[in-house]
Amino acid sequence: MSEPTDFAVGRPVVLRGGIVLTMDDAKRVLSPADVLVVDDTIAAVGTDLAVPEGTVEVDASGGIVMPGMIDTHRHMWQTAMRGYGADWTLTQYFVWYYLEWGRTFRPEDIYAGNLLSAIEALEAGVTTTVDWSHGLQTVQHADAAVDALQTVPGRFVLAYGNIQQSPAEWTAAPEFRDFVNRRFTGDDMLGFQIAFDVTGDPDFPEKPAFEVARDLGVPVTTHAGVWGATGDDSIRLMHDHGFMTPENVYVHSASLSDDSYHRIAATGGSASVSTESEQSAGQGYPPTWKLRAHGIPVSLSMDTSVWQSGDLFSAMRATLGADRSREHLAAQARNDTVTHCALRAEQVVEWATRGGAEALGRDATLGSVEVGKKADLVLIKNDSSPVMFPLLNPYGHVAFQAQRGDVHTVLVNGRVVKHNHRLVGVDLAAARRTVERTVEHLRSAIGEEAWEKGMNPDIPETKILDNPYTYTDYHSSATRTR
Repeated sequence: MSEPTDFAVGRPVVLRGGIVLTMDDAKRVLSPADVLVVDDTIAAVGTDLAVPEGTVEVDASGGIVMPGMIDTHRHMWQTAMRGYGADWTLTQYFVWYYLEWGRTFRPEDIYAGNLLSAIEALEAGVTTTVDWSHGLQTVQHADAAVDALQTVPGRFVLAYGNIQQSPAEWTAAPEFRDFVNRRFTGDDMLGFQIAFDVTGDPDFPEKPAFEVARDLGVPVTTHAGVWGATGDDSIRLMHDHGFMTPENVYVHSASLSDDSYHRIAATGGSASVSTESEQSAGQGYPPTWKLRAHGIPVSLSMDTSVWQSGDLFSAMRATLGADRSREHLAAQARNDTVTHCALRAEQVVEWATRGGAEALGRDATLGSVEVGKKADLVLIKNDSSPVMFPLLNPYGHVAFQAQRGDVHTVLVNGRVVKHNHRLVGVDLAAARRTVERTVEHLRSAIGEEAWEKGMNPDIPETKILDNPYTYTDYHSSATRTR
């Protein structure tokens, strides 16, 4: 079968003869099977499907068809600084972005980071990304963030945040309300959340921001269980004031007590686990075993490309490794041996797909390969790679063997955005030039000496290290200074 080249918008597409991971309630694996896409919807799933005249056929044999992956927490604006903080701790991240240089970012720099991150997500088979955008110092920054997202043919959620002001301050600004009314008008491709953290200050200065979210009817996403910054006091404040809802997404959710997990479970919230980040930065040990024990739904995220990779293959792999490593170490400490893995490859694939859809309240339309759902699909296939055969355990192959270079075809809302390992309709050269201008600006504004030192920074003697928020003077035993 020759590779198609005409992917005109609205033309039906069929993926033929692949192993289909449906991720439906029955966890069906269909092989070989076809998936037919008509307009923006999955029209049929089955064997030897009859298709409308003019349908584009993509040969999926020897490959895996699965739902598009969903990242529920990515600081997209930081992607123009890819790898800059490879040797940072979380403290150094806080100092650089929150206390020293975060204000250096102009609206056009937010645009550059979001543009590159959005393209990167699609290229890796991540069809929906939550832009945890806490660099929005002004509404102009926010407009730039959305402009970039709408330039790229993916599905995105803007989680609006501003680390340079109190949440109560920026959510109360008339221009914030105006921005929300202007930019979010029911577009299925662009969702909205409010993003801020709760310090644990008993005066609960974040309460007005929760009230704004409630008034707007939008979810809150918050970094919870981050060692030294947000802990059990934060959860208790949210719970006691009635702001823990099923729509809340608790990012990281490490460094928490059983009491906090009980509260999250009882109120129906979900956790976004960023295993690569938690392992490297120090938010706490990736808490997947605790979340499973308390029945808390899980989704996966990659956090920031300042450190981590920008794909969910690495996230799945790291999550399995961290969970199993802890399980073995705990058993060995009891002079025992683990004989069966508690966390399976199938589960992390589900977290990377349907788990994300559930966290975003989109399980009815996204996250599985079922008739009637939106056609957000990924074909993993690479005939040039020895890693793609033999293909025996498809869940294990996705979680441990495949990588972003094996993403052959990606559809978002029925539109082919990547095919034959190449992005479709994306001007990567223009994106590169945009990002290069941002890097030049940052290096110039910061100064060459500070720029170089930033990649291996000293810890300032006079800064608050663990809790970077400056709108409250609150300190506790969990918030320390050097």
